[in-house]
Amino acid sequence: MSKEDKERHVISILMENEAGALSRVAGLFSARGYNIESLTVAPTDDKSLSRMTLVTCGSNNIVEQIMKQLNKLIDVVKVKDLSEIDHIEREMMFIKVAANNMDACGAIQRMADIFRARIIDVKNKTFTIEVTGDRSKLNAFIEAVSDHTILELVRSGSMGISRGSKILHV
Repeated sequence: MSKEDKERHVISILMENEAGALSRVAGLFSARGYNIESLTVAPTDDKSLSRMTLVTCGSNNIVEQIMKQLNKLIDVVKVKDLSEIDHIEREMMFIKVAANNMDACGAIQRMADIFRARIIDVKNKTFTIEVTGDRSKLNAFIEAVSDHTILELVRSGSMGISRGSKILHV
């Protein structure tokens, strides 16, 4: 498959909030050799349902097959490829950066301000910063603080929702 044929897809899944539902979705991907780039899942306002956002890469044909297979799973209520519609997508990241001197402290604080990030902890010459945005913003922040020692980094994976009045519901 050529690089042009492989597209990034953000799939939103409304599913029953039951034990084993997540493993069935992950199992579907692993059994067919499909890769999951990121995965987030949490209960919705209806406690009986969970919303999963799954990011994968593949041709339109492969993603169409994934969607068909997901719809066959008993726990799945609704599936939508958000990549096909106008949508909002965000990720969250915690990044812990060493600040060994006052100059470093000032530089890290300025970068946090520029990126509209929040410093959520300062301890023992380290800053822990929360950054929210699209993945290019998070990547740019990592690059911006790369002159400092990055001690630890955690990313949530993408979450997505359609814009306007389009909703994913039962």
